[in-house]
Amino acid sequence: MLTLTDKIRQKKGGLLFYGLTPPKAKHTKEELEIIAAKHIERLNGLDIDGLILYDIQDEADRTDEKRPFPFMETLDPCDYAKNYLDAPLHIPVIVYKAVGKYDKDEFKSWLSARANKDFHTVFVGAASKETKVSIRMREAYALKKELCNDAILGGIMIPERHSVKHDEHLRVFDKIDNGCEFFVSQCVYNLMAAKKFLDDYLAYAKKYNKPIVPIIFTVTPCGSAKTLDFMKWLGISIPLHLEERLKNSENILEESVKLSRDIFEILYFYGKGKGIPIGCNVESVAIRKEEIDASIKLLHEIKSIIDNG
Repeated sequence: MLTLTDKIRQKKGGLLFYGLTPPKAKHTKEELEIIAAKHIERLNGLDIDGLILYDIQDEADRTDEKRPFPFMETLDPCDYAKNYLDAPLHIPVIVYKAVGKYDKDEFKSWLSARANKDFHTVFVGAASKETKVSIRMREAYALKKELCNDAILGGIMIPERHSVKHDEHLRVFDKIDNGCEFFVSQCVYNLMAAKKFLDDYLAYAKKYNKPIVPIIFTVTPCGSAKTLDFMKWLGISIPLHLEERLKNSENILEESVKLSRDIFEILYFYGKGKGIPIGCNVESVAIRKEEIDASIKLLHEIKSIIDNG
C-alpha cells in the first residue's frame, strides 16, 4: 500500500485531507485530553490520506476591517499532534508552520528535531507585507533543505489572488523550485479564479517543461451569515451571487455543503481532464456539532466523487 509520501512524490491525484484547528491554548490538560479523544474518535473512522493541523496566526495586519470573531491563541500543531494525537491516531499528519511567528533559533531547532523522519509540513508566510517577521520564506526554505531535507514540504496556493495579480502560478513554480511537492489552496468559493489558475499552471508547465505537483483544493462548510462574513474577512473570495444564494437559503449550512461539493466536483474533473493531479482538503474549523457533522458529510461526498471519478 502506498504511503502519503509515496502518493505525493508519485504525483497522485485524488488525495483527500481533513483540516482541523488545534484546540485553544487556554484549555487545561484535562480539557485538551477530552477534545483530543473526540478528534481521534472522529478521525479514525474516516478514509482519508492525511490530517491537516493549522498553525493559526493573527491576521489583523492584513486589513483595516474589524475581525468578526476575536483572535485566540491555539496550541502549536506539532505539540498537539505529538502530545495528544500521536499514539491513538492512525492517520498521517500534515502540520502547518506559520514561519514568521518564530525566531531563527526556534525554527532551526524545530527542523532539526524532525530530520530523518517521515514528516509532512506546509510553510505559511506572513499575513501581509506589514507583518514583522524574524524569518522570511526563502530563508525558511534554505534552512529546511539544510536541516530537514527529507521532510515532505507543501505550499499555500490562493486562487483569488490569481484573479487579481495573475501570477499565482509563478509563485507556485517558484515554491516548487524551493522544494514544495504539493499545494493546499485557501478555501475555494470562486470557481472561475480556481479554473483560471489551473489553466495558467498547466500552460506555464508545458511552455517551460516544468513538473506539475498535486493541487489540493480546500472546501469549507459555512454555518451562519457571521461565519460567511468571517470567511470574507480572511480574504476568501465569495462571488456576490453565491453569497446571496447562501444568505437567502433556508439552511445556509446545508446549502454550503451542496455548493462546496459542486465546486470540488467541477475542479476535480476539470483538472483531471488536463492531467493535473487534484485533491481535496475538507476544512472543519467550527466547534458546533452541527457544523462538524456537515464537514463529515461533505467529506464522504467528496470521497465518493474521487472514488467514482
